[in-house]
Amino acid sequence: MAHENLPLFEDTPHPPGQRPLAEELRPATWDHFQGIEALDPKLVMQFKSGTGRAPSLVLWGPPGCGKTTLGKLIGRSFKCRFIEFSAVLGGVKEVREIVAEAKLATLPTILFVDEIHRFNKAQQDAFLPHVENGTISLIGATTENPSFSLTSALLSRMKVVVLPSLSTPGLIKIAEEASAKKGLNFAELAKKILGEVSGGDARKLLNLIESLTLSGIRKVGEASPITEDELKAYLKDAKTLFYDCSGEEHYNMVSAFIKSMRGSDADAALYWGFRMIESGEDPRFIIRRMMIFASEDIGNSDPRALQLAVATHEAFERLGVPEGKIPIAQCITYLATAPKSNRSYKAMHAAIAAIRQHPKIGVPLHLRNAPTKLMEQLGYGDEYAYPHDFEAGYAPDVQYLPDQLKGSKFYEPSERGYEKNIGERLAILKKGPVLK
Repeated sequence: MAHENLPLFEDTPHPPGQRPLAEELRPATWDHFQGIEALDPKLVMQFKSGTGRAPSLVLWGPPGCGKTTLGKLIGRSFKCRFIEFSAVLGGVKEVREIVAEAKLATLPTILFVDEIHRFNKAQQDAFLPHVENGTISLIGATTENPSFSLTSALLSRMKVVVLPSLSTPGLIKIAEEASAKKGLNFAELAKKILGEVSGGDARKLLNLIESLTLSGIRKVGEASPITEDELKAYLKDAKTLFYDCSGEEHYNMVSAFIKSMRGSDADAALYWGFRMIESGEDPRFIIRRMMIFASEDIGNSDPRALQLAVATHEAFERLGVPEGKIPIAQCITYLATAPKSNRSYKAMHAAIAAIRQHPKIGVPLHLRNAPTKLMEQLGYGDEYAYPHDFEAGYAPDVQYLPDQLKGSKFYEPSERGYEKNIGERLAILKKGPVLK
């Protein structure tokens, strides 16, 4: 089967044996590709067969899950020219050159674009006519959600293939192959740790094994396995957690954090909150989210929640890290276990909706001040009932909303926490000024 592999940007050649381990062990056949079991078997059969025209695809998944490897394997399966292209290094000019060559080529062209989400809308649009008329089959790899990072026009012409993070057993198989190549030997529990700390990322795993080789943890030819304790000691200060502070994983973890607090699960909220912090997220971001949560999801059911969230911000600024993590933990557990109410949040949106429906309603005369004689003559402030003149500090039967919104209810207190007291007080006020 004829095949051309034509990288657009040539890598600097590595001396024999000095290529990165992740590149040396990149699977060259379908049998060695870990994670294939997670893909649609019918789609895999189509890829392997190499029959017909190569489909245009978006390969979407986290780092190190095999997107580039899958793209290369598809390129080997089809009778085609396979051109690798990096959206980081190239632009529309290079795309036009590739298309011009593809139009003259005798074989179909598969253009593999790594990090396709790096292209802006105009650059993505440059692919459209050539994918549409079949000049190229486009395979794009991305860690970003295609719904947000790719234009709808381009997305409609490509099939999205979702690649999950690699499983721990799959990573252990890769670790065994890599350690054999590097002359290392790991105890069974150490292998499991390698798989777990890699967070589903084969590249991270292979880089870790390569760094272990260079660390001198074992001399060349030394047969004794690296133990669990030795590996833990080596990893003690290593950053091994996966968290993309700007990509989809960021929003996924924030969502899990907020929903755990909303669901009153303090343990899960602590896990997601500190997983973000320990992976490099700015703790101030977590605190800002907690201040929003305190008003949006707790509100008047526990007014102290917002006070504590604001105090946590001040405490963190004074303490810094690591001590500043302690008030963050206190705030997370308090917010998670506090009674919940979104009634103030809903009331805000109801009031805004009324404002948009009636944007020009004038203020009733009795609610206006009369700082001049003319205003007084016009009736400004007439019949205003001053609440403090009443025994209960409440003037009954006064209408504060304009006539067009008379009787509207934006805020309806819940029966939870302190908000229950608010509801009871409002009910008493409705009956008359008997509250003292």
